[in-house]
Amino acid sequence: MSAAPPPPYFWLPMNLRPDPADPDWMNKGDNAWQLTAATLVGLQSVPGLIIMYGGAVKKKWAVNSAFMALYAFASVLVCWVCWGYQLSFGDELIPIWGKVNVALEQKYLLGHAFLGNFPNATMVFFQFVFAAITLILIAGAVLGRMNFYAWMLFVPLWLTFSYTFGAYTIWSPKGWLSTAGIIDYSGGYVIHLSSGVAGFTAAYWVGPRLTKDRQNFPPNNILLMLAGAGLLWMGWTGFNGGDPYAASVDASLAVLNTHVCAATSLLTWLILDIVFFGKASVIGAVQGMVTGLVCITPAAGVVQGWAALIMGICSGAIPWFTMMVVHKKSELLQKVDDTMAVFHTHAIAGSLGGILTGLFAEPNLCNLFYGKYGQYVGLFYGLHNKDFHNGFRQIGLQLLGILFVVVLNVVSTSLICLLVQLLVPLRMTEEDMEVGDEAAHGEEAYAIWGQGERLENSRFSVNDLEVGGHRTKGSQLEMT
Repeated sequence: MSAAPPPPYFWLPMNLRPDPADPDWMNKGDNAWQLTAATLVGLQSVPGLIIMYGGAVKKKWAVNSAFMALYAFASVLVCWVCWGYQLSFGDELIPIWGKVNVALEQKYLLGHAFLGNFPNATMVFFQFVFAAITLILIAGAVLGRMNFYAWMLFVPLWLTFSYTFGAYTIWSPKGWLSTAGIIDYSGGYVIHLSSGVAGFTAAYWVGPRLTKDRQNFPPNNILLMLAGAGLLWMGWTGFNGGDPYAASVDASLAVLNTHVCAATSLLTWLILDIVFFGKASVIGAVQGMVTGLVCITPAAGVVQGWAALIMGICSGAIPWFTMMVVHKKSELLQKVDDTMAVFHTHAIAGSLGGILTGLFAEPNLCNLFYGKYGQYVGLFYGLHNKDFHNGFRQIGLQLLGILFVVVLNVVSTSLICLLVQLLVPLRMTEEDMEVGDEAAHGEEAYAIWGQGERLENSRFSVNDLEVGGHRTKGSQLEMT
């Protein structure tokens, strides 16, 4: 009687042998890093931007602003698995859009992702957190007046008819600009330029806040805003470090470049504030941090460290100039009420990052990321190596990408706002905007203020407050 053949991979240690839960194409380390990176990006939104928005706005808008972010995160996930992911990364329908399909079936989710050595389930989740934060960034432009029910409709519509077009065109291996050779390492175009332009466009259609809110809109909790900003900064480790789809040397470089650029940009913005305004503004420092993170995003793993420093100086100076100088001289920028300055921090900084990527992209680093040597060449390297064709071609593609994203988002966001307006008002009423959270949600972030006096416009009467175990009665205290 012949002996039974040895099991496959019998020569491997038990912990390295493939099994149904660990197929031979999967790399456990890469899968673990990808899930970790996705979670870091998710934390940028929940709770990062929730508490950043909640702290950065006037106190009467704290709940509404945080809730818009929370709702968008949940809504995007349901839409993403039902149709959004396949529209963005599935089979080609046209060169800028995929075919409608779900990402819910077991066989599909446990199969090999289109890139990387991990399952589709990991890729679906990783790409979801990027889609979600894009919508949450758009919310920053319309805080303080957009009808929450209009926002509930806007989120799935914009995800479906704007985000998926940009993601497929630029990120899908079959997309038009992707195959042409555009460089968008981690979302300078797909996320930041898109959200900046879409947010500005939505703000135009929604209209401005109350005049007194535009003139006086102090943060209700700067420390809370800083906590959210800190989560946003540290979460960018996953934002840019996860896009090689591997725990690789390129991921390490992307992480370091990200933080170098952000720190340099913050310091540049801070110095400009001190020189021209005589004050070291923490809010300005946060703006500089954000512009640095946005600017490096399309370039993180394909530029050298010295380029990240230069990009940080540019991202701290140019958006500062557009916000502090150009904005005050432009009638259009003055007219459109962009609450969190998303246009400057994301559209301007994202465009700047895309252009600088076209200048500084290093061919060997591009080969590490794309696996194609010679196709991706920054203009400066093209000139140095006398590869003029590819150098000028790259900067041309980066500029074409900016044009595509701007036109796509102006048109799609305008049409979506006009459609939503047919169903529900885009704006809250003037009376509701006077009140804020209580009118929108029947809830308030702060029921009492200071030494227990009633918060302006609060639904909580002084008669209903409890102080130290006593219930107030007018100006008197009575035991409870």
